[in-house]
This record gives sequence, C-alpha cells and structure tokens, in this order.
Amino acid sequence: MALEVVKSLVGFLLLLNFCLFVIVGAIAGWALNNAIDHTYSTGPGTALPVGFSALYFPMGNEATGFMVIFALIAAVVGAASCLSGLHHLRVWTAQSLASSAASSMTAWALTLLA
Repeated sequence: MALEVVKSLVGFLLLLNFCLFVIVGAIAGWALNNAIDHTYSTGPGTALPVGFSALYFPMGNEATGFMVIFALIAAVVGAASCLSGLHHLRVWTAQSLASSAASSMTAWALTLLA
C-alpha cells in the first residue's frame, strides 16, 4: 500500500522534471537557432570583424553562447534521465535503480554546470 503511494509520487515528480527539462531545452534550442540565424555573413575578400565568435549571440554577453550550449546538453541528458527513471519506476529492481541513479547524477551535474 505504501509502496504504491511512493510510486505515484515518484511518477508525478518524474513527469514534472521531464516537462521542466523539455521547456529548458526548447528555450535553449530557440536561443541557439536565433544565434545561428544572426551569425556574421562574410564573403570573399571581407575580413572577419573584431571579436569574432563562431556563434554570435545578439543577446547577453560573451558567456551566453557557452551557457546556452551547456543548457541544451543538460536538457537532453536530463530528459533521458527522466526516461531512465520511468523505466526504473516500471521495473523497480536494484539493478535499474543503479542505472537510473547514475544517469540522474550525471544530469544533475550537467545542470549545475549550465
């Protein structure tokens, strides 16, 4: 009886976490697409501008590009971690707990980095 309550609570938290990672991934993907659309266009005979970066972000400062890329990576790994947690919720064994915990700690570390 108590195990079913724990499973339903874990399922709700997994769904909430998955939705948050999808939202972060969508915002980071939009920012990266916006940066790619606004990159410098150079032709033959033109010099690169001063302070050239591979991805020019029209918003933020020089660190925005790294933050957006790390946030996109963290969102993808976090969403995959939620799917691993969903598999553990379905199987509920010690072996699936180990793999789910490892992927969630990796996603948590990448989220801290972003």
